[in-house]
Amino acid sequence: MVKWQRLLSFALIGTLILPLAACGSSGAGKEAESDDQVKIVYARGKDVTGATQKIIKAFEKKHPNIDVEYREMPADTGTSHDQYVTMLSAKSSEIDVFDLDVIWPAEFAQAGYLVPLDRFIQKDGLDLEKYNDAAIEAGKYNGKQWTMPAYIDNGLLFYRKDIVKNPPKTWDELIQQAKRDQGEKGTKYGYLMQAKQYEGLVCNFIEFVESYGGKVLDKNGKVAINSPDSVQGLKKMMELAQSDVVPGNITSFTELESHTSFIEGESPFIRNWPYQYALAQDKKQSKIVGKVGVTQLPEGDEKSAATLGGWATGINKFSKHKKEAWEFMKFLNGPEGQKIAAVHGGRAPTYMPLYDDAEVKKASPLFADKAYIEGVKNAVPRPISPQYPEISDIIQIEVSKALAGKQSAEEAVKNMDQKLKKVLK
Repeated sequence: MVKWQRLLSFALIGTLILPLAACGSSGAGKEAESDDQVKIVYARGKDVTGATQKIIKAFEKKHPNIDVEYREMPADTGTSHDQYVTMLSAKSSEIDVFDLDVIWPAEFAQAGYLVPLDRFIQKDGLDLEKYNDAAIEAGKYNGKQWTMPAYIDNGLLFYRKDIVKNPPKTWDELIQQAKRDQGEKGTKYGYLMQAKQYEGLVCNFIEFVESYGGKVLDKNGKVAINSPDSVQGLKKMMELAQSDVVPGNITSFTELESHTSFIEGESPFIRNWPYQYALAQDKKQSKIVGKVGVTQLPEGDEKSAATLGGWATGINKFSKHKKEAWEFMKFLNGPEGQKIAAVHGGRAPTYMPLYDDAEVKKASPLFADKAYIEGVKNAVPRPISPQYPEISDIIQIEVSKALAGKQSAEEAVKNMDQKLKKVLK
């Protein structure tokens, strides 16, 4: 996943919960008796907020027979991914519960690393409708639920309130306002985005395509990119990226370059992730403290669409303590665990009723912002497939060529269609 996810100090989400009851057919290893003292290991990336330890402490107080060890994984998500694959391909039971980037579940499910959760969810009566739809969908593969969302991240439009009185509703309005406001109050540009050839480019592309009604894959996992809607979405993305309202070197911009430019006061608009809000309020770094508003991304012909980011939680198929692992996940990703993660860790809940909780609202201005919550609801997952890394590479290459003016939107979409079909045949 993109590097920004590890930098979020704000508006991201804790870890979620998954059901697992003891059953010999659901995974390897003999499970411990419920009355025994059991230790389970929970693996996730570094948590500088301390929220994870608070969750564990609260869980152990309710379940004195279960000890939870927190194993810190590398900060680099690619390194974490590779370590998990090495561990699980060897059928290791050294971890029980672990966090996954939202683009990993299908890959890990197909590889046989996860326990399917559906009948455990049904057994305990979990109401998945209370969770964010896209985050739940990202954990599905082949008709089964393999993970539950841990925390959510999604694309948003941030704007200068001292320049922009009414934020744009559509991409066309955004372009008009960006041209109009460029140069106001010392700004150099009109709009900032992430257009370098990397995962962030895929996220921006998905938002344009989906907002115009296009899709990379359909609900059955079949290639669906070759459509007039996808072409129109890419054309709009190209119109912005090739215009004078963005920096001339926009194709070298990741989150770092774009957020730095925005907090330096160089643009009235930026597309970025929720952490941008907290960064803009940091007096040590930002020149625009108190001047930033947030809203959902502009609509195309179809809707507003925000690419889903964040993490999910799964249970190791080879765990010897699946019953206890499930109990921990149920707490971790339920109302109690997610509230601790929101209040003490600044992580945006995927359990949507928490946005009505007074303490959660107080913890972060974003959690009480209706526009932000609408943006969360509009989140769409990236293509759900075990071959996602290859899918991402194809999109990055073809969209980059289009933004550089080396091919038309029609050619880029046609090339993606052909290459994706070869990968997913």
